[in-house]
Amino acid sequence: MKTNRAGDSSLSIEGRYAPNAPDLSLNARVERLRRIANVMRRNVIDMVYTAQSGHIGGSLSAADIVTALYFDLMNVDPARPHWEERDRFVLSKGHACPIWYSALALRGFFPEDELKTLRRNDSRLQGHPIASYLPGLDASTGSLGLGFAQAVGIAMEGKLVKKKGYTVFVVLGDGEIDEGVVWEASLAASKYGLDNLVAIVDINNLQLDGTIGEVMPTEPIDDKFRAFGFDVLTMNGHDMADVLMTLAKARNARAGRPVCVLARTVKGKGVDFMEHELDWHGKAPNDEQYGKACAQLEKTGRELEGAEA
Repeated sequence: MKTNRAGDSSLSIEGRYAPNAPDLSLNARVERLRRIANVMRRNVIDMVYTAQSGHIGGSLSAADIVTALYFDLMNVDPARPHWEERDRFVLSKGHACPIWYSALALRGFFPEDELKTLRRNDSRLQGHPIASYLPGLDASTGSLGLGFAQAVGIAMEGKLVKKKGYTVFVVLGDGEIDEGVVWEASLAASKYGLDNLVAIVDINNLQLDGTIGEVMPTEPIDDKFRAFGFDVLTMNGHDMADVLMTLAKARNARAGRPVCVLARTVKGKGVDFMEHELDWHGKAPNDEQYGKACAQLEKTGRELEGAEA
């Protein structure tokens, strides 16, 4: 299949999963999204194992959030990746890009078989996202904090310049908010009343060198964002119903203030020997670990299919 290049919206690639139909019940939406999230997690394991390089833990912790956005809540069109009315998504913790790449492929922005090329020298799927390489990427990220600053700028453009109704969703890591640029950008978001901005902090309590408390304590995160002028919501980042309802509430708030959603998550979620383990921040599985992880996710998939039946 011919690959769609960034900036070329003439070729429509049919994705495996369309967004949820609007007439589905909440329970049906939730169950479908749980199945997609499990496929997303399996893709992450496959990609990092094949590359023998990449970030699994933070990709898995964000899987349910990214799934809810791309397959239910966000207004995007793979056939028109630069459509002006689309919602925008920025993965500020850019090292977790395997989960973003998986979502884009499953939605049809590029062919799924390209996921196997993660981190190859000739690949469009680099270890941190490069916006000019792939359709559907609204920002190049990787230098922590700068993705959030870009998201604030994109929201400013939508609200103050183009006056469009799109929402900008941005996912940050809880270790990432150590960066001063996050708080400088927050001041701007508040000053300009960016109620089209939804910041989602993936709070899995682990970063490269240790726990958040060991490296740089940031709690109470909710009070900090409120002090910077945000409305703050909290959710269980792995309870799909909670994720859907909370993010919909954040998107629809439009109260003249940006919204921050604090998502309590588990690093490595979905693979038991990776959960809560610092070692899986940026490590590739060996053959035995890969087999165990795949077996677990396949078992989860069967259970989810059975629950639907």
